[in-house]
Amino acid sequence: MRSGRPRSARTDVRAPWGLRYPATTGASFHVVLQGTCWLLPGGAGRDPVPLGPGDIVLLRNGGEHALASAPDAPLTPFAPRRPSATSPVGEVCLDGPGPRSLLLCGTYLLGRTRPHPLMADVPEVVHLAGRPGSHPGLRSTIELLGAELDGARPGRDGIVPALVDAMLLYVLRAWLAERSTAGEPVGWAIALGDPGLSRALAGVHDDPARAWTVDDLAARGAMSRSTFAQRFTAMVGQPPLAYLTWWRMTIAGRLLQESDEPLEAVARQIGYRSEFAFAKAFKREFGIAPGRYRRDRR
Repeated sequence: MRSGRPRSARTDVRAPWGLRYPATTGASFHVVLQGTCWLLPGGAGRDPVPLGPGDIVLLRNGGEHALASAPDAPLTPFAPRRPSATSPVGEVCLDGPGPRSLLLCGTYLLGRTRPHPLMADVPEVVHLAGRPGSHPGLRSTIELLGAELDGARPGRDGIVPALVDAMLLYVLRAWLAERSTAGEPVGWAIALGDPGLSRALAGVHDDPARAWTVDDLAARGAMSRSTFAQRFTAMVGQPPLAYLTWWRMTIAGRLLQESDEPLEAVARQIGYRSEFAFAKAFKREFGIAPGRYRRDRR
């Protein structure tokens, strides 16, 4: 679901302070490493949200919002200083006489044209409270991020984006776990917990080039063809072979962006015997030819 490296900024502020974050094309995130603050969601009628140490906020649609030491604090634009134009890690410092807060703020660049099905189920604002002992993998990642942000040590620009990427998966995993504990499993994720459907999905994900049929996938899930097709469509949101095509084209889009492999080689990797058939299917999904798609995203 990612379309580029995440960008983040170590945000060291002392009250009174307020930062306005512009809308982005991806998802915004904030981690409270030390201190407290308030999230001021964009849009009329939305109440401020208090944040404490260890709290994490993910704003799925990257809409305009703000963070502040108090709900009525004056706001200034979020404009991190970066060592270079390409650096993924920046710095924001605001001095004041009041208590200090240390935050990690940033953006995930996520594809909007082909969003991951899980993201469709995620609420606009995900708030994970920093409770001791909860979600140990996520907490360990945050500790590592805090240690890396404490100083500009060699390799930081390589380590921080990797940890921030991992944090997104940990956040989604933690959110799913909390929903399941509360008896509120959601959408596409339900299929991952269904033994039969998860085996079928694993087959599609692991071997997209195989000439899968509905019968093959049903057998993998130990279900009749009709039961499998109905259950898959209800839980995943599209029929099995439509999902297979979606997954193949998603892989193709990534290969076109990240590699220089010939179109024929890309086609073979996702199960198309000819470049022509692949190009036709790709244009039907994306609206443009694969060669142009590659050029436009370089």
